Amino acid sequence: MDGLNGLDAHWTWLAIGLLLATAEMAVPGVFLIWLAGAALLTGLASWVLPIGLPVQIVLFAGLAIVSVFLGKRYLKANPIVGAYPLMNDRGARLVGETVLVTHAIVGGSGRVRHGDSEWLVTGPDAEPGTRMRVSGHDGAVLAVEHLH
Repeated sequence: MDGLNGLDAHWTWLAIGLLLATAEMAVPGVFLIWLAGAALLTGLASWVLPIGLPVQIVLFAGLAIVSVFLGKRYLKANPIVGAYPLMNDRGARLVGETVLVTHAIVGGSGRVRHGDSEWLVTGPDAEPGTRMRVSGHDGAVLAVEHLH
């Protein structure tokens, strides 16, 4: 890395920053982007200021630590929410839906149909053919209530 001691040191840091940013896009994990920012800032600093390799490395390390800390703090305050957070929680997606009792709900438990699926349920007693509303769930067991 002779370029880090010469006048072209900034290009090396900028290239490292772009490589890290590209790696973050290829394998997202919200970590490499902070290191990419630190490398880009180090590149800009080495472009403007006449600093040697040891100072550049210390600057990069300091910026990396600060950016990771600030990034973690930002993400804690502003969590990333998926476009459809209930995608893998079928029970939660059914809350509010109407279901049809297929096996009588007796003693607080029975079975209902929603679409092409049957679900175990807990709720008030009901005869087969009764329409009920899903009010919650506990894992794969739905909680139902009478329609109002």
